[in-house]
Parts: sequence; structure tokens; C-alpha cells
Amino acid sequence: MPDDPVLSEAERAKLDSSPDDSFYDQPRFVHHVDDGFRDRLTDLYSDHLDDGDEVLDAMSSWVSHLPDELEFERVVGHGLNEAELAENPRLDEYVVQNLNQDQALPFAADSFDAVLCAVSVQYLQYPEPVFREFARVLRPGGVLVVSFSNRTFWQKAIRAWREGSMDERSDLVGRYCEAAGFEVVETVRESRQSVLPGMGGDPFYAVVARRT
Repeated sequence: MPDDPVLSEAERAKLDSSPDDSFYDQPRFVHHVDDGFRDRLTDLYSDHLDDGDEVLDAMSSWVSHLPDELEFERVVGHGLNEAELAENPRLDEYVVQNLNQDQALPFAADSFDAVLCAVSVQYLQYPEPVFREFARVLRPGGVLVVSFSNRTFWQKAIRAWREGSMDERSDLVGRYCEAAGFEVVETVRESRQSVLPGMGGDPFYAVVARRT
């Protein structure tokens, strides 16, 4: 069990306990959240990222939702599907790694100004050591942005996520951050309306934290 556990062993369970590598073996060149969510995420990144930043896009895919107007020193992608990462035009380099098997990131301490994790945190079975790794690779004062909605691969989401409300999920991510030594500086909870009458958009939730 990780030091200072936030989750019980039962809360880490998935409906599908087969290796994640097999589940994500085939690339999925689709968007997992709607246009409004993606635009809102890019705006949030604009608020917290700067020109010249070195960025780790953790648990990434073929898109990173980064603002076009910002020029980064380096963007490193991390994920499970090499084909998706190879198609991401914002990445300068990438690594393939299953964080549910190996939580140690292959980067030196103080390597990045920002760590991003978009619509993927629900799949982490051992978030405590992963978030400590996020803190380790960030420079002092660096920012962590974790975003999520109500969409997920239910068979691969952990039990604590499946059984929680959106606000409870937000609180859970905040606890991950605090257990790793981060200071939570912003929590975004937005239910969204679609441009189509009578239809709702994907809710936008995010936790922004700083390495103290």
C-alpha cells in the first residue's frame, strides 16, 4: 500500500482487471469530451501556462488542448498508446508507460514548469505515488492541472470514481494533490449547457495545484 493512502484497496478496484496495456493497445483517434469542454480546458491552460514553459502532458493521447498562442520550450507526452502519441503535433517527445504498473516517472527532479493530466485521472489505481512523482518532476512553484468530466471507460475507472458524484470526484483529486504536498489554488466546477436547445454539455471540472 502507498504511504499516506487516500484510497482503500477496495476503492482501487476496476470492473475490468485485465492489463491496461491490452485495453489501450488499439489507438482511438476520437475526442472523449465535447468541443465546449476542450475549449474551456485550453482557456484554463492559458491562465496558468507561460511562454517558454517545459510541460509534461501526462496520460496524454493524440491531442493536448494547449493554447496555440503559447510557445513552449518543450512538451513531453506520456501515455499508453504510442500511435496516438506519435500523432500529437504538440509533443516534442514522448514516453510510453503504464502508471498502474510502474509509478516512477522517467524524468529528473525539477524538470518541468507544468504537469497536465486531462480526462485520465480516474484510471489511476495508485494515485498517491503518481502525484508524488508529479511533484518531484515539477520545479518549485510549478503547476499541476488535472481536468475531468463525467465521461469515462467505466470498466477501467476505479471504484472510488465510479461511485462518486462529480463534486466528490473533485474533492478526491484535491486529496490526491494535498497528500503529495501540493497546495490547491483553484477548483473549477462547471455544469455546462450545450449549444443545442434542451441538451447539456459535458461538465467541466478541474483542480489546479502548485508545488510549494
